Amino acid sequence: MLEITGHTRVFGILADPIHQVKAPQGLNRIMAERGVDGVMVPFHVASADLATVLTGLRAVKSFGGAIVTVPHKTAIVPLLDAVSDAARLVGAVNAVRREPDGRLVGEILDGAGFVAGLRAAGHDLRGRSAYLAGAGGAANAIAFALAEAGIARLTVHNRTAARVEDLFGRLRRLFPDLPLASGDPDPTGHDLVVNATSLGLRPDDPLPLDASRLAPGQRVAEIIMQPAETRLLREAAARGCRTHPGLPMLEGQLALMADFLGMVPPAR
Repeated sequence: MLEITGHTRVFGILADPIHQVKAPQGLNRIMAERGVDGVMVPFHVASADLATVLTGLRAVKSFGGAIVTVPHKTAIVPLLDAVSDAARLVGAVNAVRREPDGRLVGEILDGAGFVAGLRAAGHDLRGRSAYLAGAGGAANAIAFALAEAGIARLTVHNRTAARVEDLFGRLRRLFPDLPLASGDPDPTGHDLVVNATSLGLRPDDPLPLDASRLAPGQRVAEIIMQPAETRLLREAAARGCRTHPGLPMLEGQLALMADFLGMVPPAR
């Protein structure tokens, strides 16, 4: 069992709601395996309080950094002192490191983790067509990662059309030849269907897409980790689709998160 001392570095995960998070379990395990004197704990932070919380964390010298999840991935970007080129292009951050001088630096690892999770499950993305529900922080990261993985075309559905066009504008800078389409709730005709929204966290959430249009042969993937089987995955399985839960996305990026946050033992 970890012994908390005056030398222990404290890491957090910023979320609202907070009950569904899985990163603390994984990163605390990695720190224990690496012999790091650190602990990650949940920080339940409402959107209206995000800036205030970050101001306080800058001044906490034992604070090492944080994982960032719903709904803060996009809102946190302008509040940080620096972000990676990838995070700036995606427009979202899911990991923040506190430098010794109090500066907060952000990185985005969601997309890499999502693709790594699919590949670990044996899913080849090259030449496939993808349908993405959502245009928020995680969706942006996944869109870039799918494009980099070699998908043949991408359709994005979001209630706010302007957010889709903004995403497409940034995608075209790096992938000018990738066919892009603004979609509707119908995911027909795509090999991979991804829910990259927060719909499914709560039992009474509506579906992020028209599940009645799903068909056998499609792969339906989630980014939501709790519950492990969302209503969308149940509906997809009932229609003969192959399903892919949200946890592999986290598992695909845990080591990357630990490295970025500096969860390494002190040099001897």
